[in-house]
Amino acid sequence: MAVYTHVDEAEAKALLGRYDLGGLLALRGVAEGVENTNYVLDTERGRFVLTLFERRVRKADLPYFLALMSHLARKGVPAPNPIPDREGTALQNVCGRPAVIISFLEGRANMRPGPAQCRQAGALLARLHTAGADFPLHRANDLGPNGWRALAERCAGQSGRCAPGLDALIAEELSALARAWPQSLPAGAAHADLFPDNVFFRDGAVSGVIDFYFACTEFYAYDLAVCLNSWCFLDRRWSADNAAAMIAGYREIRALSSAERAALPILLRGAALRFLLTRLYDWLNQVEGAIVKVKDPLEYRDLLILHRAAAPKGPEGLAS
Repeated sequence: MAVYTHVDEAEAKALLGRYDLGGLLALRGVAEGVENTNYVLDTERGRFVLTLFERRVRKADLPYFLALMSHLARKGVPAPNPIPDREGTALQNVCGRPAVIISFLEGRANMRPGPAQCRQAGALLARLHTAGADFPLHRANDLGPNGWRALAERCAGQSGRCAPGLDALIAEELSALARAWPQSLPAGAAHADLFPDNVFFRDGAVSGVIDFYFACTEFYAYDLAVCLNSWCFLDRRWSADNAAAMIAGYREIRALSSAERAALPILLRGAALRFLLTRLYDWLNQVEGAIVKVKDPLEYRDLLILHRAAAPKGPEGLAS
């Protein structure tokens, strides 16, 4: 989450006038995250989140995201529910941006996860995959292999401002992944951004999963690779215990095929490159005046280097 577009109380009250959520009590911007503008709305009927869609999010994709959240919530996944107005419409326009009010999920993210939290996150991801198996809509992953090459081209010649040698590393990895990327694995609705800050815990148990705005139709094992990278690479070190726990938690709910397990090392490299590129692009194109914490691209450069060094078997913890 982040704040790029500033919403004042008058605009928030005008929006709430379309709903049966009561009057506005408080409006607070949320600085965490990098993609969209988010505010916590306290009203006479409870607490909600207002999201304004920015940057990479296309308006045409919003029905997919909102329908997926509703579908998963109905299936028992602790996802936020989009709230419709009195006319039955969830998608709104606020300050010239597409916007939605969603339910507020209780709990807090654990930014220092250990094996216990990783096991629960793995099980949550598998629950999401199984619950979404009959979701009827399709959305291509814009930040899959084709998207990586396009981002690399937009960063080319500038990445040296961030660190020397990045252009060469990215070019080498794009070529390697193009040769080795799997062509056929089990796929369906995927979160594609299940970082620790997108999972809430309460009383030691998972209480919510948020930020579905990169969700897409993708290999389930790639979604797991994104999750492994973000939960198991802490302080620039790979935690084999976290990785083993996450895979074990996932397998409690959904079995991994032999092809998926064999593909994990290359999928981990692809997931590392994806976040290196998006973070690098954001680092090179910071928005003046935005309330946002720009994330470090070099964390994912270092993770990519680790995965390359561990090839072809991948890092420790994958064989649980």
